Amino acid sequence: MDRRLNVFETGTYSFGRVLNNVEVFLVDGSGSNHSEAVHKAVDRSAGGNYLVGVIGAGPAGLFAAKHLAAQGVHVALLNRDIKPGGLAEYGIYPDKHRMKEGLRQQFRQVLDMPNVSYYGNLTVGRNGDISLDDLRRLGFQALLVTVGAQGTKWLGLPGEELEGVYHAKDIVYHYNRLPPFSERQFRIGRKVAVIGVGNVMLDIAHWLILDRQVDEVIALARRGPSEVKFTRTELEYVVANLDRAAFEAELVRITPRIRLLGQDPSEARLLVEAALKRALPTGSNSIFRIQFLVSPSRVVGDEHGRVAGLEIENNRLSMLDGEVKARGLGTYRMLDVDTVIFAIGDRVDQTFGLPIQGNEFVKNPVPRFPVDGLSFEVYDPERKQPLEGIFVAGWSRQASTGLVGVARKDGTLGARAVLEYLSTLSPLEVVPLEKIRKHLAAACKTVVTRTELLRLEAIERQQAQQLGLEEFKFTSNQEMLEAILGKIEIREP
Repeated sequence: MDRRLNVFETGTYSFGRVLNNVEVFLVDGSGSNHSEAVHKAVDRSAGGNYLVGVIGAGPAGLFAAKHLAAQGVHVALLNRDIKPGGLAEYGIYPDKHRMKEGLRQQFRQVLDMPNVSYYGNLTVGRNGDISLDDLRRLGFQALLVTVGAQGTKWLGLPGEELEGVYHAKDIVYHYNRLPPFSERQFRIGRKVAVIGVGNVMLDIAHWLILDRQVDEVIALARRGPSEVKFTRTELEYVVANLDRAAFEAELVRITPRIRLLGQDPSEARLLVEAALKRALPTGSNSIFRIQFLVSPSRVVGDEHGRVAGLEIENNRLSMLDGEVKARGLGTYRMLDVDTVIFAIGDRVDQTFGLPIQGNEFVKNPVPRFPVDGLSFEVYDPERKQPLEGIFVAGWSRQASTGLVGVARKDGTLGARAVLEYLSTLSPLEVVPLEKIRKHLAAACKTVVTRTELLRLEAIERQQAQQLGLEEFKFTSNQEMLEAILGKIEIREP
């Protein structure tokens, strides 16, 4: 008799018969729709085995693994970084301890599931420790790629190569102590321009104001205040340092241009006023400014190859296909800054080994296994056919979109697409688990398992207690590995 999972009883997605003995590997290169109550049945005759690789140990990958494991899937996580969590671990501002620890607790629950294993410190990709083709040759029947958007997006401006020009992601990884970014030196001057007006810009401004205590931070928006992407909650961290007189003057300056599109500058005033009521003290004299309707045109350097200024072009707004667009006016001015940080989003890694269009991996325009109307299947535009058995989710599917909650849902939906695909396959007679473990161990000098992770967590907690800190992190992979292997002593400050 078929054993059916009822989504209305279990709260999980059913795809037919219970998945038995399915091994899933999660690798890092570092929703609910009850209308579809029953997925296609997967043949689970006695001894049936399926082998799936989920590549990426950030929120999308972890929650994809959780969904698969809840269906009876055996999950092994192979992660580029030593620690799991991705941007939840290394992308949230470091003083948000409660938020980060809450997410870690959820991730630990995934890792502690009896059919979940963890292998860290292993890079997947064309130039990594192991490639996608290697994984397929090892016997994986499907791969779900959730490696995020590890590439950097640039505008291609003159002067981007100058010392003092950085990408926001590198800075965020640096202050969150993700190796090797944690070991890199960044030359941060006194006057910093940050390109972009999302929450990442506010995190960067927070760090510049609180930790670096620079003289001035100028955020640049190519469109108007109605198009900013940051939230009031994140603004509260830096609004105490906002130059309110300059902000009001900026609104007055742009009002004639934004009113042409029916926009009201008072909305921006209300946003700032609401944030000021809950403003957090920074203990810094840094000045924070925002300029609207401007785009960077070139970075100017000095005779030493360092940033000496940023040229910006004034913009107007226009409406195109229902979307507000910025158009240059052909008038320029120079900002007196010595550091430029681009917070304009990310793109997927071009060296990973999948087809790319724009900033994302290419998805099948007519998916065989759509979930909630979305395509998770990787597509080869040259051959005009999907890459058999390869799926994407999270920021690997749509770069720089949403936070942890969005990544969680997308990872779960991607897992459902994989389960639909499995329903079309015959089970393996034998899952080559030992062969895979040996191959992965040989591919990397030191593979970190869940046991080593627990040891590292205990050591870092002990160090935090001894130093009187809320949290302590080693700043290099070598230090973490030496601590795990007992080759490093807990040090006093």
